[in-house]
Amino acid sequence: MKNVYVPRLFDKTLSFLLTCMGAVLVSGPKGCGKSTTCSRFAKEIIDFTDEIASANMIKLATLSPSEFLKNRKKPLLIDEWQIISFIWNNIKLECDKSNSFGNFILTGSVNDINAKNDPLSRHTGSMRIVKKVMRTMSLFESKDSNGLVSLSNLKDNKFNFGRCDKTLNDYAYYICRGGWPLSLSFNDEKASLYQAKAFFTSLVSEDMFSIKDLKIDKNEQRVRNFFRSYARNISSQCADNVIIDDFLNEQNSMANETFLKYMEIAKRLYIIDELEAWNPNLRSKIAIRSKNTRHFFDPSIGASALGLTPLSLFKDMNTFGLLFEDLVIRDLRVYADILDAKIYHYRDRYDNEIDAVIVFDDGNYGLIEIKLGTEEEIDNSAKKLLKLKENIFDNNKEASFLLIITAKDLAYQREDGVYIAPLGTLTY
Repeated sequence: MKNVYVPRLFDKTLSFLLTCMGAVLVSGPKGCGKSTTCSRFAKEIIDFTDEIASANMIKLATLSPSEFLKNRKKPLLIDEWQIISFIWNNIKLECDKSNSFGNFILTGSVNDINAKNDPLSRHTGSMRIVKKVMRTMSLFESKDSNGLVSLSNLKDNKFNFGRCDKTLNDYAYYICRGGWPLSLSFNDEKASLYQAKAFFTSLVSEDMFSIKDLKIDKNEQRVRNFFRSYARNISSQCADNVIIDDFLNEQNSMANETFLKYMEIAKRLYIIDELEAWNPNLRSKIAIRSKNTRHFFDPSIGASALGLTPLSLFKDMNTFGLLFEDLVIRDLRVYADILDAKIYHYRDRYDNEIDAVIVFDDGNYGLIEIKLGTEEEIDNSAKKLLKLKENIFDNNKEASFLLIITAKDLAYQREDGVYIAPLGTLTY
């Protein structure tokens, strides 16, 4: 087992924010590397993993938040800060008083939304505290992408032709392994794959029942079946009732209220990460469908929910394709974050749809299709992208590029101008 820090793209983001913001709140799923990454930037760390020390610190923070924060080295990292989320206003006040930057780093694996429930009790933190999501590792970070094709270069009409050595077998492994940093610590593939299974086991047996203000009956099998049903509908814009009906095939009943609670908890734990619809300005008045596309924060969650292995993925190529799209969306979101860009999906009432749209901070955007990569799939996707490029305009701009991301080996540009890039060549 290797215990070496793997550089993250988030390093650059955090380093910058500490130069211009009073505090940075870093959230994301358990095990994505928040604590390890953030500790590299901290001069002092408050760690709540030690139960005895935690009890003392929580008591002090409760009795005197100002004393708790007094004379700390900056940046101060408060890991799993939601345990003492009541200290938010004091942190904001400390940032105001210091009139300096890089005072605090807060990390959390639960989305604390108490401010939504009690809006008068917490200041927004505007202009003092910035919130950023840290995701699991992209293939470029895990060194499984050679970074030949850059999204930012594509925006500027720059493209590197070439290839990667990744095969369908590799992508099946990446889907099941996921982007958990700990999985890269092992030379043994079986041990690496087990990390995702361990995460899922903890999720369904403990974490889903840990949200205090959203209590659900502790029924592990019911939770497993919920995630299995969600995973069966991955990379689609299906309605809630489709997932509920799928669930009913395995359980006698599931109330809509229960489903909504499961969804809310899964979102708060950074398990479900749905892709919002993009609504550009259109040359023609086409009604845009606004349902989210179903996605996990990491594709290994879906693979674990379905009990899939890299080998068993090949027994159902449709599911393979949907989970491959989930893998690609994860990577696109990681790359978009470092570029201050956003990832959306597009679908109109005529069922014209695009798997992903990347919208850059300067208003440029690219239209992206995701396919495993048969020639027929690529041809059909290219025709679809070219057709929609003629009708979609955002801020009077047409798409900067059309891209099909595949599981093939060659990065090239078709005669019609559409770019083809294997996921194993992609970077920001």
